[in-house]
Amino acid sequence: MTGLRSTGALFVSLSGAVTTGPSERLHAGDRMTELTLEQARAGAAEWFAPWVQDLGLIVESVDRGAVRVRVPRSERLNRIGGTLSGQAMMAVADTAMVFAVRSCLSHGQNIATVQQSTSFFRAVADADLICEVKVTKEGRSMMFGDCVMYADGQQEKPAAQATLVYAVIAKR
Repeated sequence: MTGLRSTGALFVSLSGAVTTGPSERLHAGDRMTELTLEQARAGAAEWFAPWVQDLGLIVESVDRGAVRVRVPRSERLNRIGGTLSGQAMMAVADTAMVFAVRSCLSHGQNIATVQQSTSFFRAVADADLICEVKVTKEGRSMMFGDCVMYADGQQEKPAAQATLVYAVIAKR
């Protein structure tokens, strides 16, 4: 998942649907505007519950089906012993994958997490957490993705890995 980059090729409708280009048709009446990295960062503050916002998640790059986020080191997210809690890491994986899944949708569908399986390999202490996610399979009703998390500067030493499944809910 290295080499993720920001792109100006994502568009969002006024209803919040994310598409990959102006050629994708949205429901009648939807208008599209380009989704910039700054708009994705603003979405992190608007699309999620307050406790998720408290993670301090920073969207660093967005590409179709792939996202990289950073969570700055924070004592508030640590468990006893000064290491980042597994609960926080799981929330980061789920939240980052929401951006990746939404970047693949074109018709304003809603999504819901169906399943998340996380394996932890090593502790993260005194470092920012980097989370890279990628959609691995796009279906009409289900989407699948993989996630790797590591301490900043230690990409070769993953701290955790997750697989996630999302239901795509048709717009009503």
